[in-house]
Amino acid sequence: MTVLEDRIEMADDSGELTLDELFESLERTTPEGYKVEIVEGAIFMSPQRDTHWEIILDIVEQLRTKYPRKRVKSDVRVDYPGHLNGFASDVTLVAEGAERDDKGLWRCKDVEFVAEVISRSTAHNDYGPKKTAYALAEVPVYLIADPYQGKCHLYTQPKDGEYVSELSIAFGADVDMTTTPLGLTLKTDEFPRD
Repeated sequence: MTVLEDRIEMADDSGELTLDELFESLERTTPEGYKVEIVEGAIFMSPQRDTHWEIILDIVEQLRTKYPRKRVKSDVRVDYPGHLNGFASDVTLVAEGAERDDKGLWRCKDVEFVAEVISRSTAHNDYGPKKTAYALAEVPVYLIADPYQGKCHLYTQPKDGEYVSELSIAFGADVDMTTTPLGLTLKTDEFPRD
């Protein structure tokens, strides 16, 4: 077992509810149209908004020009390092040849790119504990699209639980990720603002 897997499984050994048990319970009670995530053991449910969805779809469509559908995910649970971190990221790109674990989940070590579109109620997660968890998992490229600021924030080069490189780009300008493992330029000219 790797250090990363060990950190994810910490809850299993402590006698407290596991991510699997929490998600199983939530699946029965979550209203239709809501996204559920568990961040540092706290449960967050948020409805999908038009602005949010339009940006997600735009990112997915641009990724699809380079990557096959089977590698691009949206709102699919991946467990990350830290205390009870089960995220359903807005957009996830898994590595070529990535396989699900014995529970049917994608492994965070196989995630090459994550994009989160900010919602007012959960923005602190995307800029805080989720960013830290992505860096700890060594996700090479993390993009935050913030329709309230009208900016994208690009984080790359994870090291020791932090991203070494940070770049902010206003909506309308291109996000050049050609020097990252993603290897493409993301156009933001059609990203709506809130």
